[in-house]
Amino acid sequence: MDGLVFWHWWVLGFGLLVAEILLPGTFCLWMGLAAFTTGLAAWLMPNLHWQTEVVIWAVLSFVAVGLWFRFKPMSKDAPDTGLNQRGRGYVGQVFVLVEPIAEGVGKARVEDGVWQVHGPELPAGARVRVTGVEGTSLRVEPA
Repeated sequence: MDGLVFWHWWVLGFGLLVAEILLPGTFCLWMGLAAFTTGLAAWLMPNLHWQTEVVIWAVLSFVAVGLWFRFKPMSKDAPDTGLNQRGRGYVGQVFVLVEPIAEGVGKARVEDGVWQVHGPELPAGARVRVTGVEGTSLRVEPA
């Protein structure tokens, strides 16, 4: 036996798919699929030289990764669902302070909990409107 046989490519493809599971990223997936395809070509055309098979695998890998980058969903294009950003749902709502806002920081009753708020100096019991979210705190103004 001289050179590569089709099943060598299938073993490489399987190894790359296992690497895809164990490692972050998606490059191994596409190179593994290219290896499977190269193995199929080597099986259908057993007279291919191993250098030609390596070129086929490299080209298929390059094309597959390029297509993945071209058509993968980008996070900047994905709709902003507000998942895990509960405070954004409170923007525009009015709540009552349970602790006064002193030195820019206070607390307000929000549904069944108490949230830290930032805003102008206001006494406890004052009604405030949420204008924004800063991390886990709400930005408020007098209502």
